[in-house]
Amino acid sequence: MTGIPAREVSPRATDGEERLEQSLRPATFEEYVGQEKLVENFRVYAKAAKARGEALDHVLLSGPPGLGKTSLAHILARELGVALHVTSGPALVKKGDLAGLLTALAPRDILFIDEIHRLSPAVEEALYPAMEDFRFDVVLGAGLGAQTMEMKLERFTLVGATTRTGLLASPLRDRFPIQERLGYYEPPELREIAVRAARKLALPVEPAGAEELARRARGTPRIAIRLLQRARDFAEVEGDGRLTREIVDTTLARLEVDARGLDAMDRRILTVILDTFGGGPVGIDAVAAAVGEERDTLEDVYEPFLVREGFLARTPRGRVALPPAYAHLGREKPLGKQGSLI
Repeated sequence: MTGIPAREVSPRATDGEERLEQSLRPATFEEYVGQEKLVENFRVYAKAAKARGEALDHVLLSGPPGLGKTSLAHILARELGVALHVTSGPALVKKGDLAGLLTALAPRDILFIDEIHRLSPAVEEALYPAMEDFRFDVVLGAGLGAQTMEMKLERFTLVGATTRTGLLASPLRDRFPIQERLGYYEPPELREIAVRAARKLALPVEPAGAEELARRARGTPRIAIRLLQRARDFAEVEGDGRLTREIVDTTLARLEVDARGLDAMDRRILTVILDTFGGGPVGIDAVAAAVGEERDTLEDVYEPFLVREGFLARTPRGRVALPPAYAHLGREKPLGKQGSLI
């Protein structure tokens, strides 16, 4: 890592954001904005499970970061009247870490594992019998004298969240009866999210300011909230305390977020592909080395937005800059470059 500054338009949560997100998080399905079909499905699933007095079936939530997977887990627990226990794949290093969580679950509780695709193989294997038969196998001793002790678990619901479904092992993925994918938000939905968050922050909002912020929030609620926080700072120090279009423009200009929602790093990636590699195709490892970022970070954090907005294409031969990238950066497309996807 080369000391690239934290990005306000990153969809991943940063240290210290969890407390604010929790205060602004929707508490019920009625407060949840967007993902209408998914929310209606979960409303039915939760109501049916509660009426039967049973644990909700295991749930797998997939999609890019910052779209509300954790919020949905909190809402499900509230709707079902059960406790929510939160952890993440990287935090479960040993089988003992998982055993401690599972044995602490009360009947019908929800265990939420974020980044579930990052579970270690040993922890993942120990999770299988817990999900299927609600038991946890403990091996006592070693070698020929080893014995397996079976621990009974309360019937619980596992809610797994992942940004990379393709990295989940098939045996794990297949153990989730309910699988839903969250999609990016439209500007009107983000505008509503920003307005509701501003109301909780006691920040007066003008419609034009909320609309501009939503338009440049990259389809991601977490980014909309983060930009709102920064705009509040500028509104209080350099404005009259209101979120206006002018304050939003000033805020995003200072953060180097342009009219299409690209920040300095996005433009750096496109510039490298255009100027250093002639627009591509170029391998992801070469791009990562040129911009000083990790390959996984480029694939998970930066590229999804650039691909979705039509600036970049992932092809079998490598990354290719598309016509909107040339136009946005004011570059002339070299002769013979047609934005081919082959």
